[in-house]
Amino acid sequence: MARTRTTKKLAQRIDLNYFKRSTAPKRAKFWISVLPPVIALAWIVGRGFSGDSRIYSSGRMSSAHAVLENECQTCHMPQAGAFSARAIDSACLSCHDGPLHHTDQVKSLECAACHSEHHGRVNISAASDRTCAECHSDLKTKAGTTSYAGHIRNFEDGHPQFAALREGSFDPGTLKLNHAIHMQPIRRGPNGPIVNLECSDCHRPAAAKSKWIYEDASYTAIKQTYSEEEEIRLVKADTLTPHGPRTGRELMAPVKFGTACASCHLLTFDKRFEEGVPHDIPEVIDAFLVKRLQDYIAAHPGEVRVTRDPDRNLAGKPMLPAVRILTPAQWVAERTAEDEDLLWRKTCNECHILKNVPQTDANSPGMGPSLSLGVAETSVSFRDAPNPTPSVARTVSSYLPGIAASNTTVRWMPHARFDHDAHNGFTCVSCHQKAVSSTEMKDILLPGIAICQTCHAPGLDRAESRCSECHTYHDWSKRQEVTPKFTLPALRSTNH
Repeated sequence: MARTRTTKKLAQRIDLNYFKRSTAPKRAKFWISVLPPVIALAWIVGRGFSGDSRIYSSGRMSSAHAVLENECQTCHMPQAGAFSARAIDSACLSCHDGPLHHTDQVKSLECAACHSEHHGRVNISAASDRTCAECHSDLKTKAGTTSYAGHIRNFEDGHPQFAALREGSFDPGTLKLNHAIHMQPIRRGPNGPIVNLECSDCHRPAAAKSKWIYEDASYTAIKQTYSEEEEIRLVKADTLTPHGPRTGRELMAPVKFGTACASCHLLTFDKRFEEGVPHDIPEVIDAFLVKRLQDYIAAHPGEVRVTRDPDRNLAGKPMLPAVRILTPAQWVAERTAEDEDLLWRKTCNECHILKNVPQTDANSPGMGPSLSLGVAETSVSFRDAPNPTPSVARTVSSYLPGIAASNTTVRWMPHARFDHDAHNGFTCVSCHQKAVSSTEMKDILLPGIAICQTCHAPGLDRAESRCSECHTYHDWSKRQEVTPKFTLPALRSTNH
């Protein structure tokens, strides 16, 4: 007969006091649960009595503050025997001035809101877009209105096109430069070889030290009477000054005639001379011409006998005598007028905007072309010639043209910072694509925001695109010096 197994019989076989009996697995579980917390608590208490505060730290500090990693009280003020959880502004401002962003700003964030510590050896000055968006996603000012974009969340969301490239903008510079011609094979000078120019042949940072391929030492060695500052278009005075010194490689320096232009664009003025006039203001050029011509006629007195060139007879103009005998002063005056007429109307006018260019008048048979605009004439003594004769003088118009200032823009985006040196691995036309086809001097050849966003975007394979990459928050031109208070760690235990 088969045995019947019931629940009651099975229950009778179980020892109901099994949980009271100690076993090896039970003992192991007990000690695993008790010993780690006890050891950890003992370690914390021991470290607390020894004064080591590292156990309370949230993590490693940035490189700038690594020396303070064991000095919690520097940033976290002690309160009731413990350190405050958040670094207070007064602790930050005891070392860093941190001027305001804008005097018209409505909200002033705490230092720790943008510069968060204990995230390892990171760049603490690089604030997150979230902190910038707290104000700039709905920008307000104390005055109630703002001229800046008011709904920017990050570089990809809400950031407008760069101001210099918005509709209606143009280059205020006055130099007549056709970039498209210079980007193609071009002849070097009137009779020179065909060359292929590179952007770096003309445009380089101020700190660049490499040799200029098309430099003319005769121009680079001479100091002009005008300063570089007079030719530059100044940026707004309220531009935020970035923190730290500039290296001189961030922006391109203004193009200089002696290093970039002189080798191709000759300033020759007369077939009797191989040299060119100085690249300077009209007054300096006029004085140079007079001196050179005076020296020349003193060394070649026979040339005061002037023979008419039949190839230069102009229809509708009085024909000069076949042979004229001029005084040295007359010869200098006539040659000066002709040479300056060539310079003002052709040579200088090729690149510069000239104002009030003197008109020529060939109705003076004794003098040839002279400068005549109804301006009072003046006598200029022949003082620079060897053995000058007091009675010898030249009579020319005292009028000279004006040359419009170049008005070169060096910094196109005054509210952002940019470093060409960080982009030196890319060809210039990769970003400045408009230079290949630009024919007008009013064209602005900056890359647009879309070109920047091809590299600067979120993602591990992209360049940094946070606001702090291009923009400065604090206006460091208004910084104030702070009094130092820390002692070098190595000197704390000494009596020095």
